[in-house]
Amino acid sequence: MEYVRLGSTGTKVSQLSFGTWRFGRETGGVVETGKDEAHDLLDAAWDRGVNFIDTANVYGSPNGLSEEYIGDWLAHHDRSDFVVASKVYFPFDGWGDPGPNDSGLGRKHIRRQVEGTLDRLGTDYLDIYYIHRWDDQSRIEETLRTLTDLVREGKVHYLGASTMAAWQLTKALWKSDVNGLERFEVTQPLFHAAYRDDVKEYLDVCADQDLAVCPYSPLAGGFLTGKYERVEDDPYTVKAPDDSRASLSDRFDDFYVSARGWHVLDAIREVAGELDATPAQVALRWLIEQDEFTCVPITGARTVDQLDENVGAVDIELSDDQFDRILDARYDEEGRRWGHDN
Repeated sequence: MEYVRLGSTGTKVSQLSFGTWRFGRETGGVVETGKDEAHDLLDAAWDRGVNFIDTANVYGSPNGLSEEYIGDWLAHHDRSDFVVASKVYFPFDGWGDPGPNDSGLGRKHIRRQVEGTLDRLGTDYLDIYYIHRWDDQSRIEETLRTLTDLVREGKVHYLGASTMAAWQLTKALWKSDVNGLERFEVTQPLFHAAYRDDVKEYLDVCADQDLAVCPYSPLAGGFLTGKYERVEDDPYTVKAPDDSRASLSDRFDDFYVSARGWHVLDAIREVAGELDATPAQVALRWLIEQDEFTCVPITGARTVDQLDENVGAVDIELSDDQFDRILDARYDEEGRRWGHDN
């Protein structure tokens, strides 16, 4: 495993981050990853050199279980070996029904949630604290001042921003600059090989400001692993294996699958055959090899075998031609972007 500097920070992380969204999460009456399975996965990730763990206060059913699982595991390890990230914004139900101040990015909610996160993780500090979404109801100055205080108190090392519009990220960076506040150093957008143009302006801001990009759903919810197949005469629907993401979520087709996606997947499969690799490894490697910004994909393996496959992405290398073929697969022969309209 190689380690890369996280944007313009002084912290180095593994080329892949381990995501814990499934820890303790119940979907359709099925717990995706229980505590013992979570600890086995964390053991396997650490054994393979992954030192970057991503979670959030709202992961788990009820919320907070993911952080608790990680905290129990960290208690048996040296905390300083790991870079741990968590998030704040959404209503938190781990203490019962959320009240009127139990969501958003106001000072009261952030302060209460960070203390809960630190307690569940059994740590004195977070390496990265993300705002999980933009909050239209709270002034960004209030949010940034609260987060800056957490950095100055030693409870947080760096600030991160997840999904938002490019103008919102730009505004936050400008407010930090003119007010002498800590700025977002790490971002976490939805970004994968079939979904780049959609977030191009956001990624342009990251490149210009030397922000690290840690994309979630780098395999398009499993679509880019190649385990799904087209339904005959319907390019927007997939046949999914049992217990796969597509079978667990009715939103899978609308959120991930498009004519563009199938073309990109075809290119990924072709490159995988040339490299004797899997489509998942090629899709992850394509992200790692972004040259405009540091890109550290967040992988959310459900089994150790899946984790091993994902980690294999660090052992392959794409040629310029292979990288560009995947990039260009978004477009038809007329240079138009594939989508539902063509």
